[in-house]
Amino acid sequence: MARYIFITGGVVSSLGKGLMAASLAALLQARGYRVRIRKFDPYLNVDPGTMSPYQHGEVYVTDDGAETDLDLGHYERFTGVSARQSDNVTQGRIYQTIITKERRGDYLGATVQVIPHVTDEIKAFALADTEGLDFVLCEIGGTVGDIESLPFMEAIRQLHNDLGRGQSIFVHVTLVPYIAAAGELKTKPTQHSVRELTSLGIQPDILLCRCEQPLPESERAKIALFCNVRTEAVIPALDAPNIYSVPAQYHAEGLDEEVLRAFGIEGAAEPEMSRWLDIMDRYANPEGEVTIGVVGKYVGLQDAYKSLHEALVHGGLANRVKVNIRWIDAELFEEPDSDIAARLEPMHGILVPGGFGVRGSEGKIASVRFARERGVPFFGICLGMQMACIEGARNTAGIAHASTTEFGETSEPVVGLITEWMSAEGLQQRSAEGDLGGTMRLGAYDAKLTGNSVVAGIYGGTDISERHRHRYEVNAAYREPLEKGGLIFSGMSPDGQLPEIVERPDHPWFIGVQFHPELKSKPFDPHPLFAGFIEAAVKQSRLV
Repeated sequence: MARYIFITGGVVSSLGKGLMAASLAALLQARGYRVRIRKFDPYLNVDPGTMSPYQHGEVYVTDDGAETDLDLGHYERFTGVSARQSDNVTQGRIYQTIITKERRGDYLGATVQVIPHVTDEIKAFALADTEGLDFVLCEIGGTVGDIESLPFMEAIRQLHNDLGRGQSIFVHVTLVPYIAAAGELKTKPTQHSVRELTSLGIQPDILLCRCEQPLPESERAKIALFCNVRTEAVIPALDAPNIYSVPAQYHAEGLDEEVLRAFGIEGAAEPEMSRWLDIMDRYANPEGEVTIGVVGKYVGLQDAYKSLHEALVHGGLANRVKVNIRWIDAELFEEPDSDIAARLEPMHGILVPGGFGVRGSEGKIASVRFARERGVPFFGICLGMQMACIEGARNTAGIAHASTTEFGETSEPVVGLITEWMSAEGLQQRSAEGDLGGTMRLGAYDAKLTGNSVVAGIYGGTDISERHRHRYEVNAAYREPLEKGGLIFSGMSPDGQLPEIVERPDHPWFIGVQFHPELKSKPFDPHPLFAGFIEAAVKQSRLV
């Protein structure tokens, strides 16, 4: 039976519970254990799919088509274990399930209540789909004391008792702030946070204390005394130079050892850390650097492009170079006096990412044109590929009014709403008047690549599977004029109906993809498209 590690947070948000969960799972995995990580989100949305990136950061999509919290990206990147729909649940989904059951009469006339019905549904989620695992790590979103998270706290309290002795532990992530005026680290916020947690019936076994300064032994002992844990179970977590050094840092502080001790596991093998040490070495000792311009519309919040940022870093690791990312607001290129060349000439590569809506679209198209005309490596992802097709239609295929129906009515719909497509479950159908949530082409879909294409060389084959999240598709009816203009359709859906990849063979590196390759990139296994893009940027850097 799997052992459970419940991870909570206190004092303030953004302490890095997700990164902590991913790092701990990576350490347990490095010791030979089979792990899975889950996220409980207390908000009432069914999933983050309809939320603005400025509200919640990026939406991370799994192979089975779930729109999930961005922390699942950390989980996958650090462990290589593909996330599933069953690894993320929101309070909204819990209530939706309960209300559906109530309407069907499943509760046989009972009064439906938070306890036991809501908590039972949360526990059922935590226990499902765990066959063959040694550890299941469950991260509770939000902060202890939030009214929204109370049902989840009660559920894990109950589950701790249900599982029995030695089958679950609690890890609490908290803050030990440094007060510069006093020149001291303050432990009181941690004490109050643990007191709040224990008032809910949860006694933490391990405290992970985020701090900017080293935590003296005297302060560790003080925290242990007032929080009722062993001194060794108070783990300092100082800010790390980069996220990929966190597993090694936590191991050095004894986090994984303390977790095993809390479970009564002795004599476990030491973790095999070679791949993490190699990543740290590549990150700390680059042999060059490149600058990539990301022209998007959500650049005010980098979490909106979290997986993209990490995938670019991974491309740098693959080529042993540092990747400097310049986030450029696409709307800047729509201003009358905008000097596109001044902003983009210093770039060794230009990337236009995914997005929704008309805002910034003309700026993205202008960026594509600059990359095409100047021979700068270009990478278009999702909407970025669609903008590349519209740019090619307007400027190389002679279709002056080329556009997308996403932005309004158009006489030349080079990109249009997809109303039906084939998936593993069969024919999928959608309408413009339907719900927005969960209705896009989501999850892993196969594609066939042209044998002599640039992308087939990059992938090392012609059959691929990548994750999608989009509602509009490039119109295959425009394939002939676009290809006459030099934009080749080098990847299609297996039935030949949906364009998946376009490229310009006469360009140093010009590729657009309808899917999101960043979602499958890992530091120890960089996605080949990002590795290839950064390799092209390195060559470009030597020309300027």
